[in-house]
Amino acid sequence: MRNTRTLTRRAAVVAASVTAALVLAACGNDSDDSGTGHAGGHSSASSSASADATAGAHNTQDVSFAQGMIPHHRQALEMAEMAADRASSPQVKDLAARIEKAQDPEIKTMSGWLTAWGEDVPAPSGSAAESMPGMDHSGGSGMPGMPGMMDGSDMAKLEKASGTDFDTMFLTMMIEHHQGAVDMATTEKDKGEYGPATAMAGDIVTAQTAEITEMNKLLGKS
Repeated sequence: MRNTRTLTRRAAVVAASVTAALVLAACGNDSDDSGTGHAGGHSSASSSASADATAGAHNTQDVSFAQGMIPHHRQALEMAEMAADRASSPQVKDLAARIEKAQDPEIKTMSGWLTAWGEDVPAPSGSAAESMPGMDHSGGSGMPGMPGMMDGSDMAKLEKASGTDFDTMFLTMMIEHHQGAVDMATTEKDKGEYGPATAMAGDIVTAQTAEITEMNKLLGKS
């Protein structure tokens, strides 16, 4: 009887050991599959391919839009900064502050796009107008002049103005500047390919068209 029980125990132990070994082997195979097979490696490759596709999903219009709108926005910021200590109207100062708040982040975003695309980012200059003598070129990029940009003499006059004279000059110039931006953004909406760029263009059209209406009312125009 004792020998029979001993043999039975040994058989049970061996069976348990074999079962445990099979379970561990199965777990090991699952771990290897998840580490080297489909989930981890495929997900990483898909993410990389998706990022490459996104970066490449643009056309020459998208590049032109970003390279043109950056110096265009910079000049608007330069004009808006003057309003802080030259404008007399609280409404003009408020508008200028909103222009800065909206357009400065857009400059950073568009610069990021150009960098990702391997394109030149227009270099800042002492004055956005100075980088466009005669408005024949924008930001030194060799592109045709952009609508709505002020020349150096216009910017100099605005800088020397103050009080109500500044308010009138600022609003008049900024309306023209905004109209130029709306034209550029409309072209991007129609011909651009990069989704975020065409979306920004739509936002610019909406926001700056509303601001043009606001500025005309401040000037007493309907």
